[in-house]
Amino acid sequence: MVRGTSLKLVCGLVWLSALSTAAFAASDPTYEAARANQQYSAQGEKTCLQCHNSHPVDLILQTPMATKGDPRTPFGQQGCESCHGPAADHAAQKTVDGKLILPPVLFKKPLIEGVDISPVKQRTEACLTCHENGLRMNWQGSQMQTAGVACNDCHTSHVAKDPVLVKLTQPQVCFACHAQQRAESFEYSHHPIREGKVVCADCHNPHGSPGPKALKEYTVNETCYNCHADKRGPLLWEHPPVRDDCLNCHTPHGSTQARLLKERPPYLCQNCHDSTFHPGEPYSGQNTAGRTFGATITAKFQLLGRGCLNCHSQIHGSNNPAGAVLLR
Repeated sequence: MVRGTSLKLVCGLVWLSALSTAAFAASDPTYEAARANQQYSAQGEKTCLQCHNSHPVDLILQTPMATKGDPRTPFGQQGCESCHGPAADHAAQKTVDGKLILPPVLFKKPLIEGVDISPVKQRTEACLTCHENGLRMNWQGSQMQTAGVACNDCHTSHVAKDPVLVKLTQPQVCFACHAQQRAESFEYSHHPIREGKVVCADCHNPHGSPGPKALKEYTVNETCYNCHADKRGPLLWEHPPVRDDCLNCHTPHGSTQARLLKERPPYLCQNCHDSTFHPGEPYSGQNTAGRTFGATITAKFQLLGRGCLNCHSQIHGSNNPAGAVLLR
């Protein structure tokens, strides 16, 4: 027992010692200062590509960022160092205490022991140097930014086509974190995301939005109307829950009910219309003419097929002068 305890103690001390060494190496002020205080390489990306000339690094040459004739692009400025920071000492293979000096900004963890990926803020700032306008103007304070997500957590720079910008592959990038929405996309009724006809960015702006849930518009309804313009109105007779919020009746990512409904009619309708005109009992001993069937119990026609929509088919609103109760 004593021997086993001693062995565990020794292993624990070795493990703590290794952690301390790694932490010291990562926070070595001399090494970090050497990384941060480099000059730009004389030949820009040509210097970098002498060593970094294999996939996927060299695929940057197939992207718009490699357009040298445009001064707004990285290759129109300092090449690779426009994003990774000045790295002349790294290119010259200089070292500090035997450790190769790396570029100031690292977008993935290097193989060198004791050096980690750059902080989220530093990686994001490198991207926002160019990409801060347009759809990204609300990044500061957005849900993604406050959650500690960096640009390269979603985007891939060294590819001809960034997967998150392609309709067929974008959902898989989003689903890597949004597992609940991935599960809902397999439901019987769903937006055609997996079919490549609709993508997450059609409704959401992941870079930040003044609306709820990072929606592209200020409200849920305004976002839905971008595709479902026939529900916008104005209508002579309006259904108040529709005008209030589409999510009162629908769930956007997937449902076991038709038309992305939260519940099937008439139960969905009875959440509000619980005792008016058509009571919610599933069975009745009378037919529509009011005559009693005796012992026979029959289902109410309001509960069959499409439920309330059997009659109230203009559920989103009607322009018919006689459409006060949203009938056909």
